[in-house]
Amino acid sequence: MKLHKALPAWRTAIVSAGLSALPLSAGAQPAQTIYAGGDILTMEGATPRYAQALAVRDGRIVRVGNRSAVMALKGAQTQVVELKGRTLIPGFVDSHSHLSDYAGSLEQGNLNPPPIGKVERITDIIAEMKSLKARLNAPAGTLLVGSGYDQDLLAEKRHPTAADLDAAFPDEPVILRHASGHMLVANSAAMKLARVSAETPDPEGGTILRKAGSKEPEGLMQEMAMQGFMPMMTAPRPIAKEFELLKRAQQHYAQFGVTTAADHLIMEDRLPIMEQAARDKQFFIDVVAAPAFIYANKVVGTGRIRWGEYDNHLKWGGLKIAVDGSPQGKTAFVSQNYLTPVPGCEKDCKGFPNLNQKQVDGLLQLAYKNGVQLYSHCNGDAAVDMMIRGHEQAVAAVGDPKKDRRTLIIHSQIMRPDQLDAYKRLGLLPTFFSAHTHYWGDVHLANLGAQRAGFISPLATAAKKGVIHGNHTDTIVTPIDQMSLLWTAVNRVSRTGQVVGASERVSPYQGLKAQTTYGAYLYFEEKNKGTLAAGKLADLVILDRNPLKVKPMAIREIRVLETIKEGQTVYRAGS
Repeated sequence: MKLHKALPAWRTAIVSAGLSALPLSAGAQPAQTIYAGGDILTMEGATPRYAQALAVRDGRIVRVGNRSAVMALKGAQTQVVELKGRTLIPGFVDSHSHLSDYAGSLEQGNLNPPPIGKVERITDIIAEMKSLKARLNAPAGTLLVGSGYDQDLLAEKRHPTAADLDAAFPDEPVILRHASGHMLVANSAAMKLARVSAETPDPEGGTILRKAGSKEPEGLMQEMAMQGFMPMMTAPRPIAKEFELLKRAQQHYAQFGVTTAADHLIMEDRLPIMEQAARDKQFFIDVVAAPAFIYANKVVGTGRIRWGEYDNHLKWGGLKIAVDGSPQGKTAFVSQNYLTPVPGCEKDCKGFPNLNQKQVDGLLQLAYKNGVQLYSHCNGDAAVDMMIRGHEQAVAAVGDPKKDRRTLIIHSQIMRPDQLDAYKRLGLLPTFFSAHTHYWGDVHLANLGAQRAGFISPLATAAKKGVIHGNHTDTIVTPIDQMSLLWTAVNRVSRTGQVVGASERVSPYQGLKAQTTYGAYLYFEEKNKGTLAAGKLADLVILDRNPLKVKPMAIREIRVLETIKEGQTVYRAGS
């Protein structure tokens, strides 16, 4: 990426000799850029630490400290950036999202409710899908995909059905992806392409919702029942279009200060696309990718992938498995019943696992035997129990119980305090999803009751127990906006203003640690990222205000002014 030349007033480069308190010491190489004059929050330590200035050379931080010591590295060509009271922090490390899915969503219908989208009823969904067809100038028979609908936030309080879609789209296959990503609705044309009919049995770990009194599919596919539709939605585009969408997706992430993005659950047909993008130097922020478990035997232990090393900003970080579903969709596997009706379930409704225990055990053993980090999606406490058992079985089978594996339990939402104790004992690392307390907090209170809902994504208890943890947006499930994510961890306020688990609120500094320092640790990258220290990558974010110095409810109003990846600006507000 080229560095933008036009600088806003707050980012004026000062070149007067009077700024340099000390001459450049003999033998020292001058810095290329020095930042000073604002809150430089290093994120080192358990409590906030500030520096007066920071110097960058060749993509790395070369000095952090008091102004005079850092200015000793000022040379004739050094650009000195006066922050003018703005705040400089490390770049955000995204510990779980779906970059490729976001890229693909740029050519899908936006079915999100306000304030993300405009969909409030099923007729709005149909209108948006018609608008998508027109925007794409799609010929007859083209697959149309929309993402983000949420039945709990529709006026009808139900999922759309194939019948709702068929009248408007008799010929085009249409797929509507649920906000959770764990279910979809297909019209008749799409079900025909996927070969789903009344004769199609429910797959293990999935459910095809049927019309009342019939075996005829209604249109809703839950969890593993979606697999027949995935090839339709992930079919490769022309490579130039793939690169264009990846670029736009990265630009969006950078807009919110993300310098390391996640792309977890990569399907098999996307693997060569990602590799070609790396070869052609299409990535300008770091991307930690994780292949999907459904083709684990093709990539783990085969030499097909080089794990844990960056190649032009792409790293295959680990294998992603999905043990259960979503809490708002009530497919998350929990130990106590949901308190509200569950589609497709008559009694004893606790959701269900996507994998059985033997499959979980086998995947963990495969990863551990081959030294591959494992990322596991677990939303419900029963799914977490499966992962804990699977980890213990895999360690017993493989040996080396003290090995630093950093197995990630993604989401870790509806969980119990004893499971955090197990995480600490076994070295399992959660990355939480505090945004749920805002977007679906009211739904969780109804589905789970105050006690279970209040312990969703327990960042505060994890911190007290000494469990290192991340926090993530799961984009495209919720927006990648990092200040909004921090706001949810600090406030835990639902859409209607209810506090969801006041005791699990964290301080802004604790919340930032999860999005920077700890996020780097989860990926084995703490030596290069996560804090502002000499020798680390110059992955930096300039904020218009300090999150530690505004009122908690004002945190989400803070804006990213500039995102810097290895010393180069990849986003600047207003440019």
